[in-house]
Amino acid sequence: MSSRLFKTWGSFKPFIVKLSRCVSSHQSKTTRMNLLDFETKKLANEKITMLTCYDYTSARIVADTRIDCLLVGDSVAMTVHGFKHTVSATVDMMRAHTEAVQRGAPNKFIVSDLPFLSYRQSLDSSIRAVQTLVQAGAHAVKLEGSAGNQPLIKHIVESGVPVMGHLGLTPQAVLGLGGYRVQGKTEAAAKHLLDSALNLQDAGCFGLVLECIPALVAKHITQALAIPTIGIGAGPYCDGQVLVWQDMLGLTNGSKLTFVKQFLDGGKLCKESINEYNDE
Repeated sequence: MSSRLFKTWGSFKPFIVKLSRCVSSHQSKTTRMNLLDFETKKLANEKITMLTCYDYTSARIVADTRIDCLLVGDSVAMTVHGFKHTVSATVDMMRAHTEAVQRGAPNKFIVSDLPFLSYRQSLDSSIRAVQTLVQAGAHAVKLEGSAGNQPLIKHIVESGVPVMGHLGLTPQAVLGLGGYRVQGKTEAAAKHLLDSALNLQDAGCFGLVLECIPALVAKHITQALAIPTIGIGAGPYCDGQVLVWQDMLGLTNGSKLTFVKQFLDGGKLCKESINEYNDE
């Protein structure tokens, strides 16, 4: 192995060791988090960790880490398929990626996104979308927004499928929001978010993603809810955090959201390794 390649591996090694370290003694890495653990962690003030995952190879890596749960997000339309918005995700796309992640990480609790408009049509078509993702391997589904969704959430939950909500910046509504903007900045908007969060809790959601809202607003919502909140760009006061796989590993070709912490410059390291291979 040449010295350049060795140096590249040396850069990767601390991260790989950290990512692959065995789980803490109280929880085996082969023990899947279950639905009741979300509330238990909130009550115990134990943070919930979530990471997006879209394919078998990534799932195999994260299966041997202490990450609590995986999100097969509709962000796959952007990060994997190269579309501009998440609205390009389809039920078939989400099914295929959910199946791949389940095969790679059968020991992880998997949440799959219901894609754009798949739950805004008839009740029958909405339930078919839920059925498709659950049969593909999801242990829960996630949907965006509150208005108009409560009856469907109640129906899904009563049918035996856990539902996670999503408020704040809801990417499926990006066209109506006028772009990717911070939400809940005014007193009225913050109150609306709180009311929506309480409505989702009452409808039966077991957890709630809060995206791109002021930290103090997220803190207020988190304290008001019995169910856990999982933040992304919502400050440190949520009950857990979620990051996109490619963002966390620095695989987004330089584009970086201001609220996303990057734990590795993976794009640079991959390019160096590929060039090393090419030169050899």
